[in-house]
Amino acid sequence: MNHQSCEQLTQMNLSAMRREYQRQEELPATIDLGFDERFSMIVQAQFDKRRDNRIRRALKEAVLREPSATLSELEFSEKRNLSKHQIAQLSSMSWIKEGKGILITGATGTGKTFILCAFAHDACVMGYTARYYRMTRLIEYMAAARDTGEYDKKLAELGKPDILVLDDFGMKQCDHLFSLDLLEVVEERYHKRKSVLIGAQMPVRLWPEFFKNKTAADGFMDRIVNNAYRIELKGPSRRPKMPDDEMWESCRTDVTETNEPSADGQNDISGITGKEEQDEAQPG
Repeated sequence: MNHQSCEQLTQMNLSAMRREYQRQEELPATIDLGFDERFSMIVQAQFDKRRDNRIRRALKEAVLREPSATLSELEFSEKRNLSKHQIAQLSSMSWIKEGKGILITGATGTGKTFILCAFAHDACVMGYTARYYRMTRLIEYMAAARDTGEYDKKLAELGKPDILVLDDFGMKQCDHLFSLDLLEVVEERYHKRKSVLIGAQMPVRLWPEFFKNKTAADGFMDRIVNNAYRIELKGPSRRPKMPDDEMWESCRTDVTETNEPSADGQNDISGITGKEEQDEAQPG
């Protein structure tokens, strides 16, 4: 074994190539392989390591609530308006290149968080970057940034990832300042053709009610709703039920019944979910 070559590979941060070279030297079966084949295996080892490191780093930075969620785990049910064809269309991630988003609505427990994280996870595997936020935490995050003088820095951070995931939208009303903050983020991402994914219990048509600043609400809706696909989940909660859940289910019915398909239907990709979101965030 050429120890000098191994040391040089280590100094060049090519540890995977070094390990593969050492493995081949210690394995008699590789003696009959040609130089090109052995060298190809060495290069592939380093390529795979860097790819895996990139994916691991992207997923860590995404801070997904469901870090292991993938589109391959989605379960389809006609009862819940699920379509394999629709998932197949979105799974290509071409909407990211187009700068479009995805809006997911449905009653609590129907799988919104899982689907949001599944899209973000698979996008990271394909080489994109993502960042997940619950809206209640994002409101606190931006308020703290104002107090510490880091507002511009935090605003810039929200514009960096290819995908910005905003979960539990509408759980808390956006005050005047945060309404403007959110519009600024959406405006910046819209012009840079970067995607925004939003999950909410209430139907899209009611979203303006969550803004105290109505002018900001109009700007937000214009840039988000007209540039996104719709996923409108229906059906019962996917969480395990406890005894005497009938009262809770009756409360969910009012929300589910108002979650109707969009009028134009052009960007409407409805009925997508899965075994997803066993631990979807609870209100508050």
